[in-house]
Amino acid sequence: MKVISIINMLRISWKPKSKLNIKPGFCLFAIALCLTFLTNACGFGFNQSLKPLRIGTVSFPGYDIARYAQTSEIFKQRGIKVELVLFENSQDANRAVIRGRLDAAFATLWDVIQVDPGNGNPVVLMAIDISAGVDGIVAKPEIKSVANLRGKKVGAQLGTTNHLVLLEALKANEVKPSDVQILDYSNDVTAEKIKAGEIDAGVLWQPLLGETAKSVKGNIIHTTKQVDSLVIDILMSSDKIAKAKKAELKQFMLAWFDVMHAVETQPKKVFNAVGKQLGQTGEAFASNYAGLKKGDMTLNRRMFGPENRLKSAKEEIIQLLKSDPRHNRVIRQDVEIDNSLINEVMAEWKP
Repeated sequence: MKVISIINMLRISWKPKSKLNIKPGFCLFAIALCLTFLTNACGFGFNQSLKPLRIGTVSFPGYDIARYAQTSEIFKQRGIKVELVLFENSQDANRAVIRGRLDAAFATLWDVIQVDPGNGNPVVLMAIDISAGVDGIVAKPEIKSVANLRGKKVGAQLGTTNHLVLLEALKANEVKPSDVQILDYSNDVTAEKIKAGEIDAGVLWQPLLGETAKSVKGNIIHTTKQVDSLVIDILMSSDKIAKAKKAELKQFMLAWFDVMHAVETQPKKVFNAVGKQLGQTGEAFASNYAGLKKGDMTLNRRMFGPENRLKSAKEEIIQLLKSDPRHNRVIRQDVEIDNSLINEVMAEWKP
């Protein structure tokens, strides 16, 4: 019902000398009260002034956790409508953002530094998680360490996060990338090639990493838990969209911290809800998510604060890409790490 209709009803019903002896001042108060109620009512549920957001994602525990914001109505409580658009790979999602078809996407910093040119420059808005054991290298039983990979065939799709995991493992063990023969295989193909005995090792992520090691009775010779990993997942947008939809993105980021708080305070409820959406048990999802450092305020303060870990990580990634040009991708130098919005969000968020 429109505000003007309520005001007209009050005008018609009011009598200056009624049996109830209602004073004119009271009617003005009633009108003001109705206006206040209607104004506040607009704040319940979705905020009509905020435009919907389309966020690109892929099937990955660190990104899937955002599904809880829909089932629990956290997005609705924050006044936003969010569509999580599922992609086969994050590279396609990143391109869609840069070309203006999505508002933002979950991605790795590694992938964003290689994203194709488009209608804007990539902007890093928030840290989502860091790999801390969910990614790793599985090898045949006779291979006991990363140092043993010299001269061996290793499956890892070039230019992807799996390539990064391999490069940082080689660097940590003082093995040159040129000393390893990399086979450009996807995650699933790598697992099959190891089982068939066609390659010596491969980079995989959980749960396929553990399943493959068990299947071939092999060894997990490296995981991202052993290093301060550069496999950093972020929320990325373009400079143009970040400016045009600042209000919407801010509410999304506030909602993200709501989810992180729920993971901290009621993990079983969160994991069961997300697992159900994915067709798996809450225990299975919790096990996969356990290999990540969650993107809470502590992590974001480290990434965007005085330590400026994202800036140093960006420089390290660029050096790794240059150390093994087999990826044949253009390395972007213009990726912006914007701490203004995340600092504003962290200052405003309350549990």
